[in-house]
Formats: sequence, C-alpha cells, structure tokens
Amino acid sequence: MKQTRRRYYIIFLFLMVFLSACSSLSVMNDDYSLDEENKLVVYTSHKEEVYSPIIKEFEERTGIWVQVISGGTTEILEQIANDSDKPIGDVMFGGGVESLEAYSEYFAPYQYSQEEMLEQTYKSDSSKWTVFSKLPIVFVYNNKLVYETAAPQGWKDLLQERWKGKIAYADPHKSGSSYTILMTLMQVMGKENWNALEQFSNVLDGKTLEDSSEVINEVASGTKLIGITLEESALKRIAAGIDITMVYPIEGTSAIPDGSALILNAPHEENARLFLNFIMSKDVQKMIVEHCYRRSVRKDISNSETWDAEEVKFIDFDLKWASSNRSEILKKWDALNH
Repeated sequence: MKQTRRRYYIIFLFLMVFLSACSSLSVMNDDYSLDEENKLVVYTSHKEEVYSPIIKEFEERTGIWVQVISGGTTEILEQIANDSDKPIGDVMFGGGVESLEAYSEYFAPYQYSQEEMLEQTYKSDSSKWTVFSKLPIVFVYNNKLVYETAAPQGWKDLLQERWKGKIAYADPHKSGSSYTILMTLMQVMGKENWNALEQFSNVLDGKTLEDSSEVINEVASGTKLIGITLEESALKRIAAGIDITMVYPIEGTSAIPDGSALILNAPHEENARLFLNFIMSKDVQKMIVEHCYRRSVRKDISNSETWDAEEVKFIDFDLKWASSNRSEILKKWDALNH
C-alpha cells in the first residue's frame, strides 16, 4: 500500500513539473486549497530578489497566502488580457507605467491611501495604475574591452557603425524596460525621427536578447561590449564586483517608474488592495532604496546620495505618446527586423 502511494506521489510530482514547463510564465508556489479570503495571486515582472522579501513580509504581517506568477512584462499583460473574461490574477506588480497604460482597459481604478505622499510627475489620469519606483535608463560597458575614452557617452554615439553587433539589448516585445529604452531613444532623437529607429535596428544587427536580465551578463562576459539597461541592474552588479562602467547618456535619459495595478474583476480584490497599499508604504519604499538600488517615488524618503553625486539629465518623457503609439511603433520595429 505504501509503495502504491509513493508511486502516485512520484507521478503527481512529475505532472506538476511537466505542466510548469509547458508554460512560459513561472508559478513560484502551489495552491494548497486555502480559504479564498486568505489568498492573493500576484503577477510580477520583477526579479525574485525584488519581489520575494516584499511578499514574504506581506504574508507575515497579514496572514494572506500569495501565489506568485512571474514572467516578462508583455507576456504577463497579454495573459491578463486573454483571461479578462475570468481573471486568474489579482495584481500586476511591475512593468513600466507606459506598458500598464497601454493595457489599462484590463485594470480597475485604484487610489493609494496616501496618494499625497507620492511624486506626481507620472500619474494615471484614470487611476488605473500606481507608480512603484523610478528606473533610469543607462548604458554599461566592459572595462577590459572598451576604453573609457572610446565608450559611448550618449544616444548618438551608440548609433555609430563601430558598435554594430556589439550591443546587448532585449526584445521590446518581451521586456517592458526594453520598450522604455526604445521610447527614450525616439524621444531624445525626435518622436517622428524614424531614421533613428532604423539606425538602432541596424546597429543591433538583428540580434536581441530574450530577457533583459541577460544584458549585463552578455557585457560582463565580453560577448557584447555595450549594454542598455536599468540603473538598478547596473548598480547591483557593480556592487557585486562585476567589471563594468555605467554611463548616463549626455543628451538625457528617462526615469520612468514601474508600477502596479489592480486587475479588473480580481477574484481577491480586498486582499489585492491591501497588497497595493503595502508596497507603497514607507517601510517597503525604504527597503527598495537601501537594498534594491531603486529610487523611491515617495516624497518623504530621501534617495541614496550615490545618485546625487552625479548630475543626470532627465528628459520630459511623454508617457501618453509612448503608450498610445505602442502598437504602431512595435510594428515598425518588426518591419525593420525581419
């Protein structure tokens, strides 16, 4: 009898592994049939090192059990759209706010309880999303393979032929940060400057990465010489001893926040609202500054002096243009890369 039970248990484990492998979204824990009032399903495009301590603390403080489904920003947003008739998830945690705005029809209005404490540079007119942290776009280069005097200092430098095939950049269809990079480039070079988009496509030589987390690995290994990534990612890896240098583009860069949103008709809406309030709390916002190299969006939290040491030029990023033209720009991008 024990052997039979053991055999069924092994088959069950195999099926769980098999079913997980069939999905591009990663389910980080399983449903143990808890009461519905104690559940929350969170979609996230954050790295585990960002979301894991936040969710653990939320569970400990509230007694609510959280199921995490992780993946790229765009694939998650598409999943939310596909499941809109009968939503599975409650919260979208992560993704550039221009991407969230483009999918805002699938989110419910929500207003943070301490809205007055948040910076108002970027705000959803319809209250369909809330900012979480500010994420400047930066360049990185391999110190062993690129001399400081030769490294690109701005977007125009990056488009030079000498960097063809040597730039690490993730697919903007899959990565929210890569879409932000594309929009930043176009807004710096001119919104209607389709030539800049063509030049960027040419210098990439048709090669993009599957995931934005691969960008710094490619540069650190020497597979690519230059990378375009988030300030947070660069600072983390530099602090870990990776031999790269970070550059803020001289023409200017964006600092578009990533955000969070309440999924329309969320099955655990009350718990979702608790979670959305929690991640904007002073405790969590302090944690992301001190341990995650992110810039807080709260007015009552001072960001690290590390960021004040160097003057950075930030552009006035047109969020509405970036979100409303998303489909058209990605179609043009596809046409250039096929």
